[in-house]
Amino acid sequence: MRRGYDRQMSTKRTRDPSPPPVDPIERARIAANRFGLDYAAEAVRLGQPVVPIIDAHMHINGPKSARIFLEVADAYGIERVYSQTQIAAHDEVSAVMGDRARFIAIPNYGSDDIGHAMREGFLDLLPEWHERGARCVKLWSAPRLRDYVEKAGVDPEEVVAADAPWRRRIMDRASELNMMGMIHIADPDTWFKTTYADSTRYGTKRDQYVGLERMLAIYTQPWMAAHMGGWPEDLAFLTGLLERHDNLILDASATKWMVRELSKHPRDAFLGFLERFNGRILFGSDIVVSDEHLEAGDPDSPRFGATLAASDDDAFNLYASRYWALRTMYESGDRGESNIADPDLAMVDPERYDELSAPQLTGHQLPEDVLTVFYRSAAERTLDAWYAAHGG
Repeated sequence: MRRGYDRQMSTKRTRDPSPPPVDPIERARIAANRFGLDYAAEAVRLGQPVVPIIDAHMHINGPKSARIFLEVADAYGIERVYSQTQIAAHDEVSAVMGDRARFIAIPNYGSDDIGHAMREGFLDLLPEWHERGARCVKLWSAPRLRDYVEKAGVDPEEVVAADAPWRRRIMDRASELNMMGMIHIADPDTWFKTTYADSTRYGTKRDQYVGLERMLAIYTQPWMAAHMGGWPEDLAFLTGLLERHDNLILDASATKWMVRELSKHPRDAFLGFLERFNGRILFGSDIVVSDEHLEAGDPDSPRFGATLAASDDDAFNLYASRYWALRTMYESGDRGESNIADPDLAMVDPERYDELSAPQLTGHQLPEDVLTVFYRSAAERTLDAWYAAHGG
């Protein structure tokens, strides 16, 4: 059954010869809503999902924005989330979200000393996170971490690879606390063609997985690999990874990345992958919910250009745009450009695309029994079960 999006989506990209808007806030509004959709009305048109959704991967970092997120969650059928929240924001976020949020332990990414934050600082935070109910610890092993820690005077060999010495220390402590693992292990193929083109520095994409496979063998508790294991472009590679490691699950988060790459797979291939690994592929969005989205900020601040929203309405549309795109891709048979701009296109082919261009969004129209597992049952069998069994 076709849900929601009735009007014809564009199937041919037409580049606007006029320059994009200069104002960064207006640019961000367009980037999150290229069609000018009323996302509240679109939620009504979509209707509630086949089951209430558990979002296994997102970030909530402010009480005001959390309240707006709950409006979006109610509209789009999101019942509960697993949030990677900064520990300083935990209590306020928890007070707003109640039992609709569970938490995943993360380092203090906002620290002025990223080297300490990724080493001793994170190790010291784990008991505090455990007290707050977290039963999963996130390791961020993106190749660009090398750049950050080098600037902090830290040897990248200590912290960057999935099985680097400090990763082992953190997982040793996590294991003592009955915490499962989670990892961001690789970035999009588009990044390895551009940002990480120097493989002598960053390694190849396949190189990123050598340490991960060692960790999966050493630490036998469940692990969740974010963003479809970091390789949604290659279902055959993910098949091998999942076959070799029974303790591995994947979350399908990072909306722009998933829309761009999962849309490219034939429906039968993607559906077959979900059916083969029934219960091991979890829905996720990677939405970042922040109180910074509720005000325009200082135009002279170096952070201003990265502002994604500037008001309550902007924040609602930003968060809703991700759920609209994901549910449209999974539930409908629609084909056309994504509602969300994807700068990765211009990163790879700047002559053809600009930063407001978007990839094809291809609806896979998944069967209801598959959606039921993907949207909810998979998280219940894995994350929920682990948290419940270990007092989270």
